[in-house]
Amino acid sequence: MDWSTIEARWHEYRAAAKRQWDKLSEQQLRGTAGKREYVVRRVQEAYALTAQEAEQQVSTWQERQIDRLAPAANGG
Repeated sequence: MDWSTIEARWHEYRAAAKRQWDKLSEQQLRGTAGKREYVVRRVQEAYALTAQEAEQQVSTWQERQIDRLAPAANGG
C-alpha cells in the first residue's frame, strides 16, 4: 500500500491505526492528518521507541493495509 493512498484516505485508515497503537488517542491520530512522519513521531512518543523502531512499526503496519476502496477479488 502506497502511503499517499493512506494519507488521502486517512479517515478510513485511522481505525486500523488505532487498533495497532491503542495508546494513541483519536485526537492524536486525527491530528496527524495521515502524514507519515507525524504518525511515526506519535508512535515513537507513545511507546518510548527509538525513531528507527517507530519507523519499522509504521512500515510493517503499512504493508498490512489494503486499498479499502478496491473492488473485491471476485469482481464485486
